[in-house]
Formats: sequence, C-alpha cells, structure tokens
Amino acid sequence: MGGWNRRKPIETARTGQRLAPSLSWPHLMALGVGAIVGTGILTLIGTGVDRAGPAILISFLVAGAICACAALAYSEMATMMPAAGSAYTYSYAVLGETIAWIVGWSLILEYSLVVSTVAVGWSGYASPLLHDKLGLPLYLTHGPTLAGMACDGKIQKASFGMNLPAIAIIAIVTALLVRGTHESARVNTVLVLLKMATLSLFVAFTLPHFDMANLHPFAPFGYGSTAGACGVKRGAMGAAAIIFFSFYGFDAISTAAEEAKRPERDLSIGIIGSMLICTLIYILVAAAAVGALPYTRFANSAEPLALILREMGQGRVAQIIAIAAVIALPTVILGFLYGQSRIFLGMARDGFLPTRLAAISSRGTPVRITILTAILVAILAGILPIDQIAALANAGTLIAFIAVAICMLVMRRRDPAIKRPFRAPLAWVVGPVAVMGCLYLFASLPAKTILWCLLWNAGGLVIYLLYGRHRSLLGQGARNL
Repeated sequence: MGGWNRRKPIETARTGQRLAPSLSWPHLMALGVGAIVGTGILTLIGTGVDRAGPAILISFLVAGAICACAALAYSEMATMMPAAGSAYTYSYAVLGETIAWIVGWSLILEYSLVVSTVAVGWSGYASPLLHDKLGLPLYLTHGPTLAGMACDGKIQKASFGMNLPAIAIIAIVTALLVRGTHESARVNTVLVLLKMATLSLFVAFTLPHFDMANLHPFAPFGYGSTAGACGVKRGAMGAAAIIFFSFYGFDAISTAAEEAKRPERDLSIGIIGSMLICTLIYILVAAAAVGALPYTRFANSAEPLALILREMGQGRVAQIIAIAAVIALPTVILGFLYGQSRIFLGMARDGFLPTRLAAISSRGTPVRITILTAILVAILAGILPIDQIAALANAGTLIAFIAVAICMLVMRRRDPAIKRPFRAPLAWVVGPVAVMGCLYLFASLPAKTILWCLLWNAGGLVIYLLYGRHRSLLGQGARNL
C-alpha cells in the first residue's frame, strides 16, 4: 500500500476519523450478492426481454463477461488501496484530482439512481399487496406523469403521484445503516439467504416447463443495438446496456474496504465470489423465464417473475415470490446506500464536500452523510419512472468501471513492483476488455440517456472549477505553498 501513498501524499491528509474494521469475507460476499441480485433480475428482466426477446440470454452473458473483467480490476485496486471511496479513491491516487472528481460525480449518479431504481422496483412488488390489503391509494404508488404525446402517438394525461412505498423503504434501510455496520451486515445476510431461496423456488417451478418453442425467434430484434421508437435501442446489445444494471453491485464491496477485517484477503473473495454466484443465478433464472412462457407475455412487467408463475397457474407460488421480493429486495438498497455514503465520506475527507459531513458517530457510522444520501435518493425514487432511472444509472457506472480498469493498467506500468495482495490474471487482456466493453455498452444506451449523462458531468465539471478545486485539500495545499 505504501507506493500509492508516497505518490499522492494528499491521500494520507484526509480529514475525519477512520471507520472501524468489522466485516469479514462472508459479510462482504453477502453484501455483494445482496447488492447485485435484486431489481435487475426481479424487475428489469421484463424490460430486457422487451428489447431483445429470448436473446436476453446473450445479453446476460455479454454484460456478465464485461463485469467480470471489471470485477478483477476492482479486486486488484481495492486490495492495494483499502480505503473508503471505491473508484473515486483509486482515481484520486492514480489519475489525479480532476479525473477523480469526474469519477466521483459519476458515482453519485450511479449509486443515487440505483437506490432509487431498486426502491421503485420494490414498490412494484409491494404496491399491489399494500393496495389490496391496506387500501393504499394508487396515486401514492407511482411518480407523477406529465401531459403530452407518448411514443405510440397517444395523448397522455397529467396525473399527480408520489411513490410513497419507495420513499418508506429507503427510510427504513437508512435507519438500519445509522444503527451500525455490523448490525446491518447481519440483517443483510439473512435477507440474502431468503432472496436465494426465492429465486431457487422460481427455477424449481418453471424449469420443468421449459419449451424450446418459446425461444423462437431467438433474436427478433437482432444481436446488435438498433434505435427504435423514442430512441429505445433494441437487440441483444441494446438490452445488455440496460440489464448491465443487473450485474453491478460488487463495486459496493470495494467501498467497504476500510471496514474489512483483512482487506488483502476479504475484498477479493467478496468481489469475485459474489460475481460468480450471481452470474450462475442470472443465467438459470433467465433461461427458466424465457423457456417457460413466450417473452411477449411478460415483457415490460413490473413484476415479471410473479407474472410468469401466475400465467402458469401457480398463483400461490407467485404470491410467495412477490412477498419474498418485498422482504428481500431491500438488501440492494442497503448495499448501494451503504456504498454511496462511503463515497461521499471519501469526498468529504478530501474537501470536495463540507468536511463536517465526514463525522463518525459513536457506533462507527457516518450518520450525517448517510442521512443526506437517503434524502437525495428518496426524492428521486418518489418521482421518477424505473426505466429512465436504470439507464442513466448504467451510464455513471460504466464511467467508473472504465476508470478502475485504467487505474489498474496505469499502476501496472507505473509501479510494477508495488505489493499487490491480489493480482488480476492477464491484466493486459482483462483491462482493455473491461474498457472497450464498457465503452461499447455506453454507446448502446439510448441517445437521450447519453445526453443526460454528458450534461450531468458537464455540470459537475463546472461545480468542480467554481467550488471543488478551491475547497479540496490539494487546492488548499497549493495556495499555502
């Protein structure tokens, strides 16, 4: 670890207390699996098959392979630099302050929107239960819609709405995180086991009904990425750019580096282990889904797995899946809300955010930054639709993954002798594949998503030039010379 501190002395000058190590590799792997397996497979599989048909199986393989390469780069960098902040911290130490700000700003986009997306996805499963059992008004289960013309030419009416269940689940998870990291990890592990049991139940009931006829035509929209109505990109690669959302979450483990008991061992096991487990789960669930029912019957559903079971006449099992999803999906919110608060913590320590936000409570948690993060994502979850949130979240993630892969390659060339507790195999293959693959997926996103991402980062760069550059520890140090 010494090399990167010597090259960037400012890294050791961070303000604020360090977080207490309390997580072992089983906790980290549970954090990773909990963060990865969630809305992507429980909800976005409906969006994915709408854009790719049965070729969503190819989409999962491509997105999984690219994420696997990124995961190896993350494992190497996280074990070298076990500090809160993830890709932001690595970029700060290796690529410099300006690039670090851009990466950190992109991570804010990623983590905030992921938590919002999952909260909206959770609401999709919970709202029917809350409406039927408790009489919750429907306008309190979705965000507002504006008047105008839809993509199909139909006139939409404006309607008031606020996704109250999504806001409520964010508040509950925040309360758990504020209580303490170790307590959160124990609850997370229990819920992850429940989530695995739920997906296993789905596969057990649907795989015996696998029908090859449901896979024809296999790629109705082609294998590439073709823009369709309203700029939606269809095809296997167009779907991969959206369901890519299903795979990331392992990067949340890297944000826990400072709290790992043995980071040189625990981080790589947690990151790589969670990716392998989740890839296997995704392929099984996706194959069972598209094989059990024609994809057109569950495309774009907010609760596709439960819908498939109901269409098969398994209403009771579908209800069990829906209830289990309501209980277990918050593990994703927990993982990403945890990660977001640690990234903000790193930025506050470096002076990019008010340093008082980096304060650590007596329970060893950054309470102020966690609550601030929760307020931000609750607002987004309350008013935005899931498909637009997910696509924009992917854009921020792809930028972070590219930065981490580049950091690994730069460090391999700049300081090949530095101690690396974990060395990514075939680094000069893994790194470029991660970079080029992420660039291709970025280009496969809807044009509107790319534009919003560029505008977000342009705005972030303006904030850096007007505020961040002067408030950062590096900027203050330069003025004091």
